[in-house]
Amino acid sequence: MKPSRLPLLALLPAALCAAQPAEPVQNWFGDPFFQISSAIAGCPLPAGPFTDEADRRVQSHRRAEKGTTCWLAGECERPNAYAYDRDIAAALQAAVREQNPFPDTSLWVTVQGRVVYIEGCAARPETERQAETFARSIPHVQQAIAALRTDPAARPPYKLRRPQPAPK
Repeated sequence: MKPSRLPLLALLPAALCAAQPAEPVQNWFGDPFFQISSAIAGCPLPAGPFTDEADRRVQSHRRAEKGTTCWLAGECERPNAYAYDRDIAAALQAAVREQNPFPDTSLWVTVQGRVVYIEGCAARPETERQAETFARSIPHVQQAIAALRTDPAARPPYKLRRPQPAPK
């Protein structure tokens, strides 16, 4: 084989991988995911709880362990930490409707195992801290983590939702 073709052959595996269609993503565990504000146009949609099959397998073990450890440690009244998520989501949505605490934002919320993730865009950096404090005020929330883009030219500090492949 000519030495000049070796670099092309080295690129072949990468080209084949890139040609593979993206695996569809979905919310495998039914985690609450919803938008609470939409004042900033063009804010990129977070990935939220939407993952591919490979990530689902990785998460399965961690979720099973976290879900029951909470109860076994006496930190949860319910037998699974994820059993609180729908109630947390409903309470958070009601509090946002009642108070409208983040008018200059576009925010999405994911609730997983008593942890509230707030992702999106805000006009001011202090909104990140305020959003975490607000979420922690909701009953049964164990932790709140906000990742907000405050500079429209900056890259979002959260994973983005991949476009879904077109149906065949």
